[in-house]
Amino acid sequence: MSSQAPVVIVGTGLSGYSLVREIRKLDKEIPIVMVTADDGMSYSKPMLSTGFTKDKEADELAQAAPEKMEEQLNLTVKTHATVTGIDTSAHQLKLGDQTLEYSKLVLAWGADVIRLSLDGDGQEHVFSINDLMDYRAFRKALEGKKRVAIMGAGLIGCEFANDLRNGGYEVDVIAPDRAVMPSLLPPDAADAVQKALTELGARFHLGVAVSKVESRGDGVRLSLDNGESLDADIVISAVGLRPRIGLAEAAGIETGRGIRVNRALETSAPDVYALGDCAEVDGKVLLYVLPLMACSRALAKTLTGERTEVRYGTMPVLVKTPCCPTSVCPPPPDADGQWEVERDGNSVRALFRSPQGEVLGFAVTGDYAIEKQALAKEVPPLHAD
Repeated sequence: MSSQAPVVIVGTGLSGYSLVREIRKLDKEIPIVMVTADDGMSYSKPMLSTGFTKDKEADELAQAAPEKMEEQLNLTVKTHATVTGIDTSAHQLKLGDQTLEYSKLVLAWGADVIRLSLDGDGQEHVFSINDLMDYRAFRKALEGKKRVAIMGAGLIGCEFANDLRNGGYEVDVIAPDRAVMPSLLPPDAADAVQKALTELGARFHLGVAVSKVESRGDGVRLSLDNGESLDADIVISAVGLRPRIGLAEAAGIETGRGIRVNRALETSAPDVYALGDCAEVDGKVLLYVLPLMACSRALAKTLTGERTEVRYGTMPVLVKTPCCPTSVCPPPPDADGQWEVERDGNSVRALFRSPQGEVLGFAVTGDYAIEKQALAKEVPPLHAD
């Protein structure tokens, strides 16, 4: 391996570009090469579910082309380059029949959407929106259409429901769970968000799943497992994400739910790191912006010579449903305690308190959402040490 081999970062999403920005605050000259299978545009992924509210096409959500990022951050971006393997002993990344040497390798290639196996011939009408290129394809397919069915009532499904209603589209949300965002919100907060979206005009079909998607004219008919059906012009599948671990596994790098890393974001392979949606950091996979930014700051220090472990602090999640502003900081899964709820219409203040009265988590909606910063100061940090 050449002593001049660059730091190689796989992925030009929010994780990859955030890491480079943090590195450049500390070292202007260390050679950096970014590799991406897409077009390398810089954009903020959370903004994909605000495009219709803001009346922005895909190109308007983009912040900078890769050529601009190369100029701004003194790096090289290899676009439309698919990683086919990692040789950790040789410190080489395989790109088809080409190889790229690295001094340090950072895997920031995100997560894949979970794709449902559905019967029917209407699969070409089903879209998953996981990056800017997906969003561009969806916007193009939506031209001239009005009815959108969303499979999934989690955070992304609810955000798209609000955004599409703001854009004037008819929206049906279908999910097997009985409540929206069941893994994120306590029941009263979930009910408030669902009611606000319903008042906005979204229609919910909860406790049922889609079993078949069939072409019908220019659109589709969705068959539900309760025997009912509904028609739509286009379908969004928003049923979750799965960290990309296949290539890491094939290279002998330890994986679990994600690519396993310690608090310094080091994988089991020397000089290989992971962050963002693909990483399982100290046993946790956190698919949100705040932990990503904390990891970027810590890893930048490590890559420039000062090994640094990430400290997460308190990590509230902002749900972009402007019809019912919502912020949540879920309590630890094994926390002992109970929810205390105050509610006024769609405004909910839910505090998860320990038997000793300590606030271990919260969910605030509507008018109470303005309390999120004050409440975040009460919740113990995820990593207190």
